[in-house]
Order: sequence, then structure tokens, then C-alpha cells
Amino acid sequence: MSVVVVGLEQPRTPLDLLERVAVADHALGKALGALRDHSNLSEAVVLSTCLRTEIYAVVERFHEGVADLQEFLAALAGTTVEALADHVNVRFDDDVTVHLFEVAAGLRSAVLGETEVLGQVRRAAERAEAERAAGPVLSGLFHRAVQAGRKVRSSTAIARGSVSLSHVAVELVASNLEGSLAAKRVVVVGAGDMADGVIGALVAHEVEEIVVSNRTTERAKSLADRAGGRAVALAALPQVLAEADAVIVTTGASIPLLDSELIERASHRAGGRDAPLVIVDMGMPRNVEPSAGGLANVTLLDIEDLSARAETTLNGRQGELAAAREIVVQEVERYRADERARGAAPVVSALRRRLEELLQAELERHRSRLSSLDESQRREVEALVHDVLAKLAHPPTMALKEAAGTPRGERLVEALRTLFDL
Repeated sequence: MSVVVVGLEQPRTPLDLLERVAVADHALGKALGALRDHSNLSEAVVLSTCLRTEIYAVVERFHEGVADLQEFLAALAGTTVEALADHVNVRFDDDVTVHLFEVAAGLRSAVLGETEVLGQVRRAAERAEAERAAGPVLSGLFHRAVQAGRKVRSSTAIARGSVSLSHVAVELVASNLEGSLAAKRVVVVGAGDMADGVIGALVAHEVEEIVVSNRTTERAKSLADRAGGRAVALAALPQVLAEADAVIVTTGASIPLLDSELIERASHRAGGRDAPLVIVDMGMPRNVEPSAGGLANVTLLDIEDLSARAETTLNGRQGELAAAREIVVQEVERYRADERARGAAPVVSALRRRLEELLQAELERHRSRLSSLDESQRREVEALVHDVLAKLAHPPTMALKEAAGTPRGERLVEALRTLFDL
């Protein structure tokens, strides 16, 4: 049995390929069900964010399991395994643990230390558990990764400043609108967690008006009210776009919500746009038709632009990177030690039971020889024998715990089972 992760992540993967393997929330159930049905996969979790799509799995046979996951990703992308070969990352066993802990800690994000990915890791595990795709191995791994991510953020200053893509998106808009959002109108499309972060960042920029547009207006109104803005239905987008200086799209739609025709119509309704319209598409897959970037006075930015902008936020937190990595190393080692101990636990328990059985059998066999002893003396004899057995059992028990999960550990397990008839 092996734990593996097979996936694609930015910047190694071109954006058009990354968006084809993205798994939207509404499609997660079907994807997890398909993975669960593979006979060689006993557990699976899908982590799909704007920067990566990765499948974590417990496989019975390593090479077959990796091949199954590569074929699954190729099917999502509508291409072949060979076509993905230059972009796919494959990790297994201990490397999976290090990678996931670093992802949860924000060390593999475009914005170093960003906060949004921690919630994405947690929700990926919860969804897999709800779909009965994740079991004790991956559930435990993801739970500990989330704990490590929280510890990194609470123990270091790596999360100070612009700590999410939402903040970077707003900074990117401001830099394209003469460096300020004062007296500007901004439309936020979507009302999920990412939209929440965007609105929080917009409030800090003293935006003149914030408009939130969403498929369900109740959630949009909740976000808009908190920012002193207004909520509109998606059907009202043409009207609000005509009055907007910027649009930030945060939805998880599988097809573009804003096409070139809609944006061009909005521009004409404004009577010919004198000021630029800045659109930031945070979707994966993209939610704005790429050709809209070719329209006059329209600046269209996407995940690649956000990642490039995020590079400028690194300098202020680079000094915290070493401290963050040290915490990850410590948390990974704690997890490994706990897993080794858990792996050895059944054999250790069986060994202790066997020794206790031998002790009781010998005391019973020599009962007549001990009959001359009073109760206090008998207890002393039993305690002495217990101490001797505990000391004898300690070295093999510790050796087994330390080597559990390794080939040497397997040999020790077999030896103990044979020697003590466990």
C-alpha cells in the first residue's frame, strides 16, 4: 500500500491546460465517485484550486495506481497521458506528506503564506469524507496538514501584508487604475469565500461603490451590506458593467459568465467608454472569455497575471520562509512518528498480551510452591516478575515503533510474530 499524489500546478502547467483539469464544486461528487470505483484505489481526495488540481490516493499497487490517476487527469483534460507527461507531478509516501503540509502552510502558493488555501485543503478532505472516498489514512493526513498550516501562520509573520489572491487582485486593479480605487465603482461577480476576501480588501481601499452580483442574491446581499454596497442578480450585469471601472470575477463556473459580446454591449451602453475597464478573472477554469481582452479600453487579467503580481509581495516575508519551513519539518516528523507508532501498535499490544498470558500461566503453574507466602509477599513476587518482563519487552517494543513503516519494521514484525506466536 502506498500514498501518492498525482497532479498539475501553476506555473509548471499552461493556464489553458490547468483550467481543463479543474474540478468545480458541483462536479466533485462525480469525480470522487469515479475514483472510489477504481479497485486499486482504497482512498482518494481531490484538491482543485485556482493554482492546482491534485489527486491524493491510497493505492494497493503503486505503478498501476499512478497510471490510473494519470489516465483520470488526461480524461478531464480531454487529452492523452503522453500529452500531460511534461506537466504532471507524481509524489509518493513521505514526499506526499511534505508536499501537502507545505501546500497547507501556503509555501507553494503564488502569494507566500496566503490564507485561502488552508480552507481549500480542509474542505477537500471534508468533501471526500462526505462522499466516502477518504478513509483513515487520508483523513488523518489532511487533518494534520491543516494543523501544520495553522501553526505556521500563528507562529511566524509569513502571513502579514497581502496574504491572499483576493488582496492581490484588488492591488492589481488599483495599479491599473492610476494606483487608486478612490471614487471608483467595482463589481464583484460571485459571493463565495474568494469574493468575501475581495470585498474585504476593497473596503480598505475606500472604493466609492461596491456592487456584488451572484446567481442567488441572498448571499450577494449579505456581502454587499457588510461593505455598504448593493447586490444585483446576474441578469443585471449588463447595466452595472456599463457603470463600472473594474470587475473582479470570483465564481467557480465551468463556462465563461462574461463573454466579449456582453462586455462590448456594456461599453456601448456607457456611450463610448472614456475610462478603462479593468477585469480580473480569478476563475479556474476562466470565467471571462479571453477574447474580451482585445476590446478597446478593456484590460483583462487572469491567474497568470495574479501570480506575477504576487511575486512583488515576497520580499517582505522572505525572511519568515526559513522559520515556516522549519515548522513544517517538525510537524511532518511528528506526523511520521505518530504514524509509525500507530502502525506498530497492534503488534506491540499483541506482544504485551502474550507476555501477560505467559506470566499468569507460570504463576498458576507454581501456585503450590508459592502457597507458603502471605498475600503481601505474593504481590511482591508478582510485581518483580512484571518488572522483569516489562524490561525484557521494552527494547523490542521501541525498536518496532522506530522502524514501523519501513522494510526493517516489517522484518521485525514478522520476527516477533514467529518468536512469540502472535
